[in-house]
Amino acid sequence: MQITHVDIGCGLAGRELMQRMALRSRARAARLLSGSASAPVSPGAYDNGVPTTEYLVHLAIGTPPQPVQLTLDTGSDLIWTQCQPCPACFDQALPYFDPSTSSTLSLTSCDSTLCQGLPVASCGSPKFWPNQTCVYTYSYGDKSVTTGFLEVDKFTFVGAGASVPGVAFGCGLFNNGVFKSNETGIAGFGRGPLSLPSQLKVGNFSHCFTTITGAIPSTVLLDLPADLFSNGQGAVQTTPLIQYAKNEANPTLYYLSLKGITVGSTRLPVPESAFALTNGTGGTIIDSGTSITSLPPQVYQVVRDEFAAQIKLPVVPGNATGHYTCFSAPSQAKPDVPKLVLHFEGATMDLPRENYVFEVPDDAGNSIICLAINKGDETTIIGNFQQQNMHVLYDLQNNMLSFVAAQCDKL
Repeated sequence: MQITHVDIGCGLAGRELMQRMALRSRARAARLLSGSASAPVSPGAYDNGVPTTEYLVHLAIGTPPQPVQLTLDTGSDLIWTQCQPCPACFDQALPYFDPSTSSTLSLTSCDSTLCQGLPVASCGSPKFWPNQTCVYTYSYGDKSVTTGFLEVDKFTFVGAGASVPGVAFGCGLFNNGVFKSNETGIAGFGRGPLSLPSQLKVGNFSHCFTTITGAIPSTVLLDLPADLFSNGQGAVQTTPLIQYAKNEANPTLYYLSLKGITVGSTRLPVPESAFALTNGTGGTIIDSGTSITSLPPQVYQVVRDEFAAQIKLPVVPGNATGHYTCFSAPSQAKPDVPKLVLHFEGATMDLPRENYVFEVPDDAGNSIICLAINKGDETTIIGNFQQQNMHVLYDLQNNMLSFVAAQCDKL
């Protein structure tokens, strides 16, 4: 699949671009904490100038195929789209999916394995639903919710010119919440049995994000050949994907074991427990749908203070730079910045400068250098800004995450 960043082609200045990314990352955190195929992907729409989705995947469902455009979401599992007669739905640009016109569609029973894979499901009664059919309710951390039938039909991946039969998806009839974009629903890419990677039975998937401020599309690949990192630039790093029991953590999310952070040449005095899951809270996840990495408040403060001490530039007042810690530099200068290194179990993510700082001019023409990290809640989220020009592989069979620096525009 090819994907493009949501802000490409909008003519945004650097400061506007980064402020909008910070807002999206904070909203995204609220949602989270609650065979080969290909499809074209395009950005979502805008709400008062702020994008409300990151990426949209264009697919088609049924026979004959009916187009849908679904938000690509690695933080959830269910695939769903709005369906006729849609008694309580949000507005969308495309027609609602009409299940009555698809010759390959079938309903799932409430005692089926697919239905049992839902977090909340019930059995349809003749008064309100077709008898013994699977009725789902799926909610998100931002209070959005969809309710409808769980159905099975053929999915057509337009970009690959291929179809896959028997994909389970939600036919949403009652849908409300934060749905103000061009989406018709959501495509879950999480770890659960109903996500798109799980249903396609792919052993792995990967992404390689081109520079966020550029215009070249990025790539998402499913079921890759063995020479995945043939275009890598440096040593491939590999760390375990941590799986917890359902009662310990969200089984959908991709957890990592983050051990520590180095700023410059200083390994910060932050205990590993600051990044660990404790009593069902905290932990470290990697998420392609979050823009900017966020750290727990106490960790963020240590990183910020050490970075400020080493860069030796005056701090710009917070109200002038939005959500970021920024520093003022003379015009045309490109001062050295301290290194930023993330230490995982068995792997080191040594970030290049452009993956953790950005520069914008101030009103006087001087340079403002900002640290592209947010202060979040107790969960550490590794965002896509930190993953630019990095090929990241989710090895689902072996529960490993691998990454290597790469020229993503040449993948």
